[in-house]
Amino acid sequence: MSTRRTTVAPLPGAGEKAGVVEEMFDRIAPRYDRLNRIMTFRMDVGWRHRAVRELALPRGSLVLDIACGTGDLCRDLTGAGLFAIGIDFSAGMLAAARTDAPLVRADALCLPVRDGTLEGVTCGFALRNFVAVEPFLAEAARALRTGGRFAVLEVAEPESRILRAGHSLYFRRIVPFLGRLLSDRAAYSYLPASTAYLPPPADLLRLARDAGFTDVRRALLGFGAAQLLTGTRR
Repeated sequence: MSTRRTTVAPLPGAGEKAGVVEEMFDRIAPRYDRLNRIMTFRMDVGWRHRAVRELALPRGSLVLDIACGTGDLCRDLTGAGLFAIGIDFSAGMLAAARTDAPLVRADALCLPVRDGTLEGVTCGFALRNFVAVEPFLAEAARALRTGGRFAVLEVAEPESRILRAGHSLYFRRIVPFLGRLLSDRAAYSYLPASTAYLPPPADLLRLARDAGFTDVRRALLGFGAAQLLTGTRR
């Protein structure tokens, strides 16, 4: 695991983003789950359960969890009777994983999966860490069979002005402070700032439809702090 201390402000451009993000997640992997529980007040647990339910797949279905990290979603998928496989770009995250699901180190934008192989695809809070959103959606569509389902969790902003102000204060000030106190200053400054990489909600829905998905829906979770994007492969 790398021990380099990388500063990620300003946000990395497309040419350097993959390397910066990989090294950052290698670095924070040992404390990543603990920080997630603290910073989301354990709401992230319910959000992942919701994502698995929204797949609405029969038991035994093959689901690829992209950017699986330490295996949280893989455990939920397995617990729901689905056959999960996790992939992640970060060797550090895979080394810290706590799941019995098979894990593979691979690039989310170049999946090591044949066309039409999967019944489901999940991804938890990694969309803004990819070099680009469109190729991720295209790869997910390519790997899914017709009628297959995807469920993507990501951060969001509340629609209410009051809630949005409170969320901004917490996410952009308190989260970096807690990250600096408990883990890594650079990483937890990057994570809130990285929302700049996310397309606006309407554009995100359009990109999913353009990639080959139908019945594309977006639900806000946690008073608007998170979003769940779901759809079906045409």
